[in-house]
Amino acid sequence: MFDTFTMELAGRTLRVDINRVAKQANGCAFMRYGDTTVLSTATASDEPREGVDFFPLSVEYEEKLYAVGKIPGGFNKREGKASENAILTSRVIDRPMRPLFPKDYRNDVTLNNMVMSVDSECRPELVAMLGSAIATCISDIPFDGPCAMTQVGMIDGEFIINPTQEQWKNGDLQMTVASTKQKVIMIEAGAKIVPEDKILEAIYKAHDVNQTVIAFIEDIVSKVGKKKHEYASCAIPEEMFAKMKEIVTPEEMEVAVFTDEKQVREENIRVITEKLKEAFADNEEWLAILGEAVYQYEKKTVRKMILKDHKRPDGREITQIRPLAAEVDIIPRVHGSSMFTRGQTQICDVCTLAPLSEVQKVDGLDENVVSKRYMHHYNFPAYSVGETKVSRGPGRREIGHGALAERALLPVLPSEEEFPYAIRCVSETFESNGSTSMGSTCASCMSLMAAGVPIKAMVAGISCGLVTGDTDDDFVLLTDIQGLEDFFGDMDFKVTGTTEGITAIQMDIKIHGLTRPIVEGAIARCRDARLFIMDNCMKPAIAAPRATVNEYAPKIVSIQIDPEKIGDVVGQKGKTINAIIAQTDVKIDITDDGKVSVCGTDTAMIDKAVELIQTIVSDFEEGKLYKGKVVSIKEFGAFIEFAPGKEGMVHISKIAKERIDHVEDVLTLGDKVTVKCLGKDKMGRISFSIKDAEQ
Repeated sequence: MFDTFTMELAGRTLRVDINRVAKQANGCAFMRYGDTTVLSTATASDEPREGVDFFPLSVEYEEKLYAVGKIPGGFNKREGKASENAILTSRVIDRPMRPLFPKDYRNDVTLNNMVMSVDSECRPELVAMLGSAIATCISDIPFDGPCAMTQVGMIDGEFIINPTQEQWKNGDLQMTVASTKQKVIMIEAGAKIVPEDKILEAIYKAHDVNQTVIAFIEDIVSKVGKKKHEYASCAIPEEMFAKMKEIVTPEEMEVAVFTDEKQVREENIRVITEKLKEAFADNEEWLAILGEAVYQYEKKTVRKMILKDHKRPDGREITQIRPLAAEVDIIPRVHGSSMFTRGQTQICDVCTLAPLSEVQKVDGLDENVVSKRYMHHYNFPAYSVGETKVSRGPGRREIGHGALAERALLPVLPSEEEFPYAIRCVSETFESNGSTSMGSTCASCMSLMAAGVPIKAMVAGISCGLVTGDTDDDFVLLTDIQGLEDFFGDMDFKVTGTTEGITAIQMDIKIHGLTRPIVEGAIARCRDARLFIMDNCMKPAIAAPRATVNEYAPKIVSIQIDPEKIGDVVGQKGKTINAIIAQTDVKIDITDDGKVSVCGTDTAMIDKAVELIQTIVSDFEEGKLYKGKVVSIKEFGAFIEFAPGKEGMVHISKIAKERIDHVEDVLTLGDKVTVKCLGKDKMGRISFSIKDAEQ
C-alpha cells in the first residue's frame, strides 16, 4: 500500500505518491503533474564525510529521452553526460535548498530527479523542484523546510502561473521563485526588458502561490514524514574560538582583513594561521579544524564591521562601485572584442559571427529539436584567482555563469531577419574577485557592439550583497560585492538590464530567506549601479553598435526565392549549388521556405553568387540583357551558360549583324558574352540574341 496526495495547482492536478517506489531512499516522492512524471529521491550517508569543511550536497536532474518518445543519438544509444538544461535545473534546485540544511551537517546528501514522462502543458523542471522539496521534507534528513517553488510567465502583461512549455518559451518573462513559509529564498529570471515594479509584482505573486504548496507539503509531512535523525555536529568548539582570540585579538584580525588587495589579505591570513598552528601544535584535534576555524573568525570579523560600522574590507562606501575600466578591439583579427575591469575582476570577451547554419542544435526533452542562435560561453581558469589547477573543461559553475550572461543579452539581440548571423561570445576570466558573471555581461555587450551586431539597447549587470543581524530589520545591502563579501555575506543578488528594465536575475542566499524590504532594496540598488556602469564606463568605450561588421567577419546577404525553385538552385546531387560555391568561394544556406543566405568575406564574390542564384530562379524576360559564357558550339548556334545549370541558345543568325557561315568564325568556347532575350520561339523555347544586345 502507498499514500497518495493531490492538490489543484494552477488549474492542473498535482499528485504525489509516497511509499510506492524507491523505498530504500531516505525519502521519495513519485510526482505527477498533468502527465509529466518525475521520480524524486533524497538519500543521505550514515556517517559524515571525513576531511571536508562544507556540506557535501549533490543535486541531479536526469533527462530520460524515453520521456518524450525519443531514442538517444550516437553510437551507444543511451543518455550521456547531463545536458546544459539539466545542469542549470540542478543548480536552481540546489540554491534554495542548500541553506535549509544544518550548517554543521557533513553527511553526503544526494537529491536525484529522474524525468520519466513529459507533458508539454506541465514543465518537468518545476515538478522536479517540488519533488526534491517533498522528498527531503518527508525523509529523516535534517532539513529546515518545507519550501516550495513556482514559475511565472508573462504574455501581454498578464502573469501566468506555472506556464506551459510554449508559454514559457514565447512569453516576456521566465521566472522561478522559491519560498519558505515566511520569506523568499531564491529568484531566477529571464525577462524581455521588464520594469522593476512588474518584476517585484511577479516575485510576490509566486511567493503567494508557494504558500499554498507549502501547506500541501506540511499536510504530507504530518501524515507520512519520518523523524529527523541525529548527526555528529562539525561546528567549531567555542573554547577554541576563545583561545584563538587570546592569541590573535579581534583588532589584529580586523587589520589583517581590511585591505583592498586580495593578495595582501591572503598573506595576512596565512601569517595568522601559522601563528595559531604554533600555538596549537600539541592539540591535534584543533589543528585538524584550524583552517575552518580561521575562516569562521575572519567571517565574524568582516560581518561585524560591515553590520555595525558600515565598514567594508576595501574601505569603500556601502553603495560604491570599485574602479571601472573598459576598452574594445583589444584582440586583432577577431570579429569583435572587449575588456571590462571592475576592481580585481577582469573579463575579456570575444564575439564571433557565422552563418545561421552554425546555430547550435540542442536535443532534449522538448518535443522538437531546439536551436540556439546566440551562444555565450564562460571560462574560469585557475590563474584568475592565483591558483594552479589542471583544466578539465567547464564545470557546473562555468556553465551556469555563461547561461546567465546569455540570458541577460538575448532580449536585445536583433532578429534573424534583421541580422542573419549565428553569434557566439566567449568570456575569458583574466582576474576574479567577485561577480565575474556580471563582468561577463558588460564585456559581452561591448564586444557585440564592436562586432557590429545591432543590439537594441546596452545591457549591464551588477551584484548586490547582504549582511544581516539578529532581527529582520537589521541588515546592510552592499553594492558590487567582492569575493570576500560574497563568501562571508548572506546574499549574492545579480541583476542585469537596460535603462528601461530587467533582462535577468539570479539570487543566491545562505540564510533562511529575504524580507520584502531586502528584495526591493537590492533590485533598486542594482538599477542605480548598472546605470552608473553604462554611463561612466561602457559608453565612453563604445556608445553604440558599429554600422557594419568587422572586416574579418563574414558578410551575409539574404534573398528570398520561390520555394518551388530550390531544386533548381541545388541541382542534381548538389551539382549546381556546389558549382556556385566553387566559383565564388562563399557559403550558401537555403531553408525550406526559400530563404537563401550567402556568406563570405569578399563582397564582390557575394554579389556574384547572389546574381547567379537570381539568374537561376528567374524567368527570362523578353528584352532583358543577360551575361553568360559560351559552353557549347553547334552548327546551328551556340549554348550560353548564364549560371550553373542555367543555359540558353543563340541561333547562328543572331550571333553577328553580318551573315556568318560558321559559329566558330565569331565565337569560341569560354567566351563571355552579353545577350538579349527575344522571348519564346515557335516551339515555346526561350531565344537569345548577341547582335541585338549590341544595339
